[in-house]
Amino acid sequence: MATFQEIIKGNKPVLVDFYADWCNPCKMMNPILKSIKKHFGDDIKIVKINVDNNEKVAGKFQIRGIPTFILFKEGEIKWRKSGVIDEKVFIDTIDSNI
Repeated sequence: MATFQEIIKGNKPVLVDFYADWCNPCKMMNPILKSIKKHFGDDIKIVKINVDNNEKVAGKFQIRGIPTFILFKEGEIKWRKSGVIDEKVFIDTIDSNI
């Protein structure tokens, strides 16, 4: 299985969703993330990281609130935002990084 670092270093943009199962705003984002995946298909990879189970990764990226979304391309952070985010904002942000 690929490590987190290997996943985010690819040429394809990777949207990482830092979440927790108990987080209601995180749950609200699930249908939006599914819609984004449907919109972009194989042009983007979406990875969900449960902060309760992956404290080391969450700490490395200084995740202080959830949900937090980070868009990586070739291992570099291209965009970062916390909270509930509108689908159009996601689509515009990803479009500008593909």
